[in-house]
Amino acid sequence: MPLKTSSLEEMPSINLTSMIDVVFLLLIFFMVATQFTNSERQVDLQLSNVGELKPMVAPPDQRVISVNELGQCHLDGQPVSMEQLTQQLKALRARYPGIRVVVRADQRVALQHFAAASAAAQQAGVTNIGLAVNSSRQINR
Repeated sequence: MPLKTSSLEEMPSINLTSMIDVVFLLLIFFMVATQFTNSERQVDLQLSNVGELKPMVAPPDQRVISVNELGQCHLDGQPVSMEQLTQQLKALRARYPGIRVVVRADQRVALQHFAAASAAAQQAGVTNIGLAVNSSRQINR
């Protein structure tokens, strides 16, 4: 078996051909993409107007009105007055006509506060109103 007797060892080399190819392709891509945006700017157009636009995203699942035992309302965790609640729900309904609202009321809250929150939602035009309750097998009497 022959042994290597030379004291000079070959240095390992890295082949950069693949990396140079990728960089070259990226350079060409960005040069071509820049040319497309320039041609769009050069053409003077007045785009046509369309009718009413509707959002392309799905509406939120539901909005939650919470009423604590003091009768204070919160819409999705933010404190609101009854007037603000009605206005915010009107704005939401204008964007998402089929929006759902769930009213969560503390069990110690007076019925009047729950009814006021439900009435605010109805005044805003919301027709899909639900009530959140806990299900339990025993009813406290």
